[in-house]
Amino acid sequence: MKRLKAQLLDAERSKQAAAQAESRRLQVGSGDRSQRIRTYNFPQGRITDHRVEGLTLYDLPNIIEGDLDALVGRLQHEHQVDELARLAEGS
Repeated sequence: MKRLKAQLLDAERSKQAAAQAESRRLQVGSGDRSQRIRTYNFPQGRITDHRVEGLTLYDLPNIIEGDLDALVGRLQHEHQVDELARLAEGS
């Protein structure tokens, strides 16, 4: 019985470790370029948001200082466009 109990505990721990490893892998991702959200290019003073087609701003120093109006405004606009398209598909 002790041996069976030890084997069952070992199997359960292995199962939990595998589930935890899978969860961690999904959260971290592969680091692939396709998973990028934003690229900061300091030598050129450029920021590119890869979620929005053509969103490249050449005002990186001001954005880093907290002037996010141009970036947030464009992201809000794209979000509204996506929501309107989603609503149009539903009707």
